[in-house]
Amino acid sequence: MDKHLPAADRTLLDEALAKLAAWGLAAEIVTLEPTLGRGRADALVRIRHAGQEVLYAVEVKRGLRPATLGGVLLQLERLGDTALLVADYVTPPLAQELKTRGVVFIDAAGNAYLDRPPLFIWVKGEKPLTRLEAPRETGRAFRASGLRVLFALLCDPALADRPYREIAQRAGVAHGTVGWVMAEMPKIGYVAQVGGKRRLMQPERLLQQWVDAYARTLRPKLVLGRYRAETLDWWTMLDPLNYGLVLGGEAAAARLTKILRPGTLTFYGPRVEPRLLLDQRLKPDPAGNVEFLKRFWAFENDPPGMAPAVLVYADLIATGDARCLEAAKQLEGGILARLGR
Repeated sequence: MDKHLPAADRTLLDEALAKLAAWGLAAEIVTLEPTLGRGRADALVRIRHAGQEVLYAVEVKRGLRPATLGGVLLQLERLGDTALLVADYVTPPLAQELKTRGVVFIDAAGNAYLDRPPLFIWVKGEKPLTRLEAPRETGRAFRASGLRVLFALLCDPALADRPYREIAQRAGVAHGTVGWVMAEMPKIGYVAQVGGKRRLMQPERLLQQWVDAYARTLRPKLVLGRYRAETLDWWTMLDPLNYGLVLGGEAAAARLTKILRPGTLTFYGPRVEPRLLLDQRLKPDPAGNVEFLKRFWAFENDPPGMAPAVLVYADLIATGDARCLEAAKQLEGGILARLGR
């Protein structure tokens, strides 16, 4: 892959680094897209101050929000102790959250948290000079309907070489949607002809981009309703298939990893199931601990009654919660192994 950032990300990086001059810091880009630790950084930058210099592994992120914070935190962890988040704008609540978690960052508005003794900078509340536009995902493949196709491929990589009609059937989309997604995938480096067959390429990078786009673009469209349960103890004895549902999120992760006690129950199905509401005395609550989401895939999963591991992983990351991120890391190895990393 060529060592260059998308133009918008490179511009953002330059703008954020330029802001450091206000505090007497000099910054320069050493290289782009280096492989560091267990991940690939967007850039390696050098920051100089008072005769000292520090190298930072940079993750560039536009449109940072709570739903996408979890994925960013995992990527920064992969980059090691010198990871630096560079964003277009970090809101005051997110700035405080990042500082609490010990995540160093700078943004193009002038907000920053840098803590490398003797250097300490903590700025929040600065506003962007221009109106920020929501980041656009790479091409149509990362819009809502395209994400359904990518999900089917991530769950079954061999599907990439199957007829488009079969892909469409399993993804639950129109045949034409598969056509334009599969035409775009080689252009962005995620599908290639190998030995006369179509194969997924860069599976780890594709997974992370899908997870981010899912939280930002698709998941909000799937929410059918949220409800409040007095306790959640009943979920361990529940067979969701009896209600035409499958279990996702924290509860599914609890069954898969055995290390998580769910604080929220997530069910995927065709509708909010009235029988479950009645049986468990669930009451409507927009901040409730039981959520129903529209099932968007058309294939069965093993084990039955649970959402595919890729989706469980994505739901965990979307929470941004430290417990859930630890469970997500437990699932990640198995997912990448199946993807042929």
